[in-house]
Amino acid sequence: MESSDAVAALSALAHDTRLGLFRLLVQAGDAGMAAGDIAEQLDVAPSTLSHHLTQLEQAGLIVARRKSRHIFYGIIVENVSALLSYLTEECCAGRPELCGIAAAQADISSC
Repeated sequence: MESSDAVAALSALAHDTRLGLFRLLVQAGDAGMAAGDIAEQLDVAPSTLSHHLTQLEQAGLIVARRKSRHIFYGIIVENVSALLSYLTEECCAGRPELCGIAAAQADISSC
């Protein structure tokens, strides 16, 4: 991942509503969520939601797909993974334990 792509992704996530939206879509998994359901869950107006969805789409973190009359949104796993890898390599000097990642992975493995 290029530095400029990481900056765009992190900038898009640097807003309470967009971060909440991103977390909601991560939890939704592969199925994603319909825009109306997202607006309801986050208690935001459709026009406001549209703005935030656009920001995350332009940053390459989420994608929209039409199903019948609804638009579903989901994360782009490859791009999110690339962002996390970039942060680990560039910001943690290739040492995930500096970022607490090793401890988090150990916790997950013990579940």
